[in-house]
Amino acid sequence: MNLLRPEAMALLLRWREAAAAVVVLATGLWLGARGGYVLLPVGAILVLLGAGWGVIALRRLRFSQPVTLPGWVEIDEGQLGYYGPGIGGFISLRDLSEIRLLVLRGVPHWRLKAGDGQALLVPLAAKGAEQLYDAFATLPGIDMARLATAAAARISAQPTVQVLWKRPPTRA
Repeated sequence: MNLLRPEAMALLLRWREAAAAVVVLATGLWLGARGGYVLLPVGAILVLLGAGWGVIALRRLRFSQPVTLPGWVEIDEGQLGYYGPGIGGFISLRDLSEIRLLVLRGVPHWRLKAGDGQALLVPLAAKGAEQLYDAFATLPGIDMARLATAAAARISAQPTVQVLWKRPPTRA
């Protein structure tokens, strides 16, 4: 028997990571307020951990979209796959050379380009697309705040392309 409506449950589940970060932060503040040689440093560490976790949780919230499109994203051992109706494919995160935000017919997509020119379009509103936040975070020189801001921005009906990341050149 569910005591909450499905919409309320979905909202709580969406905010659960941010709520856990607030609990860690509040616990740190409470311990730090007790004072002493042990509780004050432990509380300070918990406050820092909770604050950092909260920033990341809020960015993940801005990055994730409600699932409104068919298809799903899967990440397995550095291999990113998108299974969609009529389109899809795989690309290795190690071979990724560019990430763009592309709007096609009012629908935002991640355009992931490999070093060999191969490209993969992944809708932001596909099931499992929120996993891309953690996958993209492993890329060298990426600005995750910029990516989260671009993903959360209101999309216009006009076709747009925004380059968000390019692999830095490697030194020989």
